[in-house]
Amino acid sequence: MNSSLTYKWGSSVDVNIKDIARISGVGISTVSRVINNKGLVSSATREKVLNVVKEYNYIPNSNARNLKTTQSKNIALMVKGITNPFFAIMIKEIERQVNLRGYPFLIHQVEDGTDEINAAIQLVKEKNLSGIIFMGGTYNHSEEKFKQLTVPFVLTTITTSQEVDPAIFSSVTIDEAKEAYKATSYLISLGHKSIGFLAKSPLLEDTTGSRRLSGYKMALEEHHLSYNAGLVEDCEYSPSSGFNAARRLLNRDRTVTAIFAASDTIAIGAAKAVLTAGLSIPDDISIIGFDGIEMGEYYHPALDTISQPGTEMALSSVGVLFDLITKHSAHQHIVYDAVLLKRGSCKMIKGR
Repeated sequence: MNSSLTYKWGSSVDVNIKDIARISGVGISTVSRVINNKGLVSSATREKVLNVVKEYNYIPNSNARNLKTTQSKNIALMVKGITNPFFAIMIKEIERQVNLRGYPFLIHQVEDGTDEINAAIQLVKEKNLSGIIFMGGTYNHSEEKFKQLTVPFVLTTITTSQEVDPAIFSSVTIDEAKEAYKATSYLISLGHKSIGFLAKSPLLEDTTGSRRLSGYKMALEEHHLSYNAGLVEDCEYSPSSGFNAARRLLNRDRTVTAIFAASDTIAIGAAKAVLTAGLSIPDDISIIGFDGIEMGEYYHPALDTISQPGTEMALSSVGVLFDLITKHSAHQHIVYDAVLLKRGSCKMIKGR
């Protein structure tokens, strides 16, 4: 049934589909089927309705007809790095909050090497989205690219490094460099001077890894320690990749006394590499991770880490998005503080 159809009668009187049905002596659904040429209607009934249409000079209001087909309540979450356990916490809360608001929820995985904004632009066309949350990805999107998105959107866990007007996008983040500085400074305070750094694409501009590397460098500089590129390893955010990266690092430089892993999943793999090398944690090597995933708490020894407030970030991301959708507020930029959790995998260096 399409009761939103309206027609013009003559030059001055408006009638709707109910009037057509009454004049024709049939039901509203029958009139809808005739007008839209869909469904089964007898030839006699179709002719009767069409005669009324012709007699009263009905002109379809195409905007009203298409209203339902152009409106959508779908919310999409564009995720790059969907296997990240920290993201799993946030995804669960985002889905819950979107569903509580009565909106269908779509999760769209974005592969490495794919531009998430381009993927979102295409998805808007395919799914008639009402809003988008971006999770993970790069920081190099331009103002011109953001303006191509025709629905409200929020960046969460990422922002942009380019000169972009903050009034055209929203973000919910932590200060990556500041929190990496915090982790590195903690290791330095324990007497460590040869500190390995493991992250994905730390030398590639506009990545999470590069931002955490910048915080690592800032802490070294502030404490008058030289930066050594040989202590930096590129790896994926996974235990197996962290294991291999730490093994390469230890085989190359046995002076390392501490490792800062840019995710807890990397740290767990790095810890395995340390133990496999016949070393102990934290007596020989201290390890600190990043994210604060539950798994790290139950590792032995439990991982020291920079714990991000994932649930709070998820809640804010959804809240900001729906404020934009309902026009209750303009774009917002929320920066959360992370917390240094000391659990037992870091120790004062021997002989300090």
